[in-house]
Amino acid sequence: MFSLIEPHLPILQVIVPLIAAPLCALFGNRHLAWVIAFTAASISFGIACLLLASVLDGSIISYEIGGWAPPWGIEYRVDAANAFLLLIVSLIGAIVLPYARRSIEKEFDRSTHTYFYVCYLLCLTGLLGVAITGDAFNVFVFLEISSLSTYALVAFGADRDKRALTAAYNYLIMGTIGATFFVIGLGLLYMMTGTLNMVDLSERLAALGDNRAVHVGYVFILVGLGLKLAMFPLHLWLPNAYTYAPSAITAFLAATATKVAVYVLLRFIFSIFGFEFSFETLTLEYVVMPLAIIAMFAASIAAVFQEDIKRLLAYSSIAQIGYILLGVTLLNHTGLTAGIIHLFNHAVTKGALFLAVGCFVYQIGSSRLSDLKGMGRLMPWTSAAIVIGGLSLIGVPLTVGFISKWYLISASLEAGSLFIAGLIVMSSLIAVVYVWRMVETLYLEPAPAGRQKGEAPLSMLIPTWTLIAACLYFGVNSELTSSAASQAAHAFLPPQQIVSGGAGQ
Repeated sequence: MFSLIEPHLPILQVIVPLIAAPLCALFGNRHLAWVIAFTAASISFGIACLLLASVLDGSIISYEIGGWAPPWGIEYRVDAANAFLLLIVSLIGAIVLPYARRSIEKEFDRSTHTYFYVCYLLCLTGLLGVAITGDAFNVFVFLEISSLSTYALVAFGADRDKRALTAAYNYLIMGTIGATFFVIGLGLLYMMTGTLNMVDLSERLAALGDNRAVHVGYVFILVGLGLKLAMFPLHLWLPNAYTYAPSAITAFLAATATKVAVYVLLRFIFSIFGFEFSFETLTLEYVVMPLAIIAMFAASIAAVFQEDIKRLLAYSSIAQIGYILLGVTLLNHTGLTAGIIHLFNHAVTKGALFLAVGCFVYQIGSSRLSDLKGMGRLMPWTSAAIVIGGLSLIGVPLTVGFISKWYLISASLEAGSLFIAGLIVMSSLIAVVYVWRMVETLYLEPAPAGRQKGEAPLSMLIPTWTLIAACLYFGVNSELTSSAASQAAHAFLPPQQIVSGGAGQ
């Protein structure tokens, strides 16, 4: 039986959650909708594991939709890079659902729970589709599927705070602008090459050489994806969206949405344009790298002064995106490996932290630091998760954050830039300040009189601590994530294209 299904795993990766979404709406029962959603997400995770195992040796899976061979037909193409991303997205998608079942009961009306699962599955479908497709226009289609459902998911938070509607609207406007820029860039590339298949597109762009329309297309794509991934200073939609969205959605989006947008940027930079495109190299070195470094400092400093822990972690996410982009702009294999491994490490760290904050919201109805005083004694398991996740953000040894910082610093030194390595260390020290603010509030401030001791339900604590356990396990034994990230970097950056030294020289 499995031998019949195995060749179709790439399409099943997308089809399973896509079909599950209307089934949730059709049956209309929130309990049954959760079962369908969790089953679909779990199957997607299993498929992602099988696909990653199939390509870790450097092989590539090509799946022709409808039997139409590329470049005329749409191709789903799986290599180590997007298989690793599929694993991240499907893992988070499956872990968040048990948490969401209880979390959403306190945050918005039960009559809309079924629609929540529909939007959640559509968002998951879009993110998985973006990762697996080998067609550039399909990337745009799936980005919009995920984005439109995300706007609705953020707006579900309006039952708890009406500012969620404004946050969702701002996200919609900024996301639409980003999508418009992206599709204009694709249009220019299509005009010059006559193809949308990514492999074919890369070959035809290489033959064009230096071309003004290609330059403009590249800039449009860079700006459009910069908006989607919240690259500084195109990040203004993110803090409010993360702050006012339901807790489960904040965790899901923080761990997946921006990571998928980063992947798309990497795919276009390394697989489609390539290093022969000198305009791209100059843009990364003189535009993206400075913006990444500014994000590392400006967003971390902004996080220090936040009074809402969700907003604090949102600004921290902007800084972490800066770290990922910095690794990419070093233009060497170690830097790219650092950026890719941080996609996973940041996903599990920030996912765990936002899930832990959601436990506080479930118990006391607030995520403001002033309302969390003394919760370290009243909710010890949730507070401990915040501490461990915070240590990972700083980059303390034995956490995944340390692995990311180690690779980044190694890549900086390999590129011959001790200065950038020093900046990475300095920006990490700022993280100490805002992490200490959380620890101080939880453990050193007295709890309000009359507040009772009690944890969130186990169905919320178990997913939270599953990700915390991943933070610790992969911080001690990083062989799996490091090898997968290294293989992914090779998929993006073949040996003959590795730049010795890189942009930091």
